[in-house]
Amino acid sequence: MATGTIAIAAALVLALTAVATAIAQGLTASRAMDAIARQPEAAGSIRGALVISLALMEALTIYGMLVAFMLVGKI
Repeated sequence: MATGTIAIAAALVLALTAVATAIAQGLTASRAMDAIARQPEAAGSIRGALVISLALMEALTIYGMLVAFMLVGKI
């Protein structure tokens, strides 16, 4: 495979995972804040679920970065 194609693939992997994760985290945080505003007494459990879900989303971004690094290693 050509080195240019691998470089473009690595750039696309990084860009798409970063953008998709940013959108997902923004939507998740927004919905969590709406839920806390509606039921303030459930704020603790909502916040805990929010932190766990944000960490899992961030892990997906790290996996995307790992794939990009593996692609760059083939150049």
